[in-house]
Amino acid sequence: MLCLGGIGGAVAEQMPDAENGHYTLSPVADGVIRLDTRTGAVSTCSNNGNGWACYSVPDERAAFDAEIGRLQAENEKLKAQLAAREPTVSGKIDEPLPKSDSLKKPEPKAEGERKIEIPLPSDQDMDRMMSFLEQAWRRLVDMANRVQKDVSGKI
Repeated sequence: MLCLGGIGGAVAEQMPDAENGHYTLSPVADGVIRLDTRTGAVSTCSNNGNGWACYSVPDERAAFDAEIGRLQAENEKLKAQLAAREPTVSGKIDEPLPKSDSLKKPEPKAEGERKIEIPLPSDQDMDRMMSFLEQAWRRLVDMANRVQKDVSGKI
């Protein structure tokens, strides 16, 4: 019985596909991680009771490489489209730009152009504003008189 238990332990310790250093195995909690040293593929292997089974781990690197390839192709396509267009102005020009005086008033526009007009307040608007200012002034004077009476009465 002891011999059979020893053989079972030896079979459990034997890792799958460990031929000639083709795979590197690293133990984890529920089995091993298998790295294919020739292709770089990674798999998780575990003993599920019926024997060892390995399942490949999704490779994010492949997705990144595919996206990089797609972007490179799109970049080349856009560069070709840009080169096919008419030549553009280079960064440097031969003549200096004219200097403008920021304090100089702009010249009047021609008659055909739109002018901006600001409407003046009507007489009714002016009367309302004046009555508001008169009322505010009266309140201010009344308040000053009350403060003066309070101060003179306490001294």
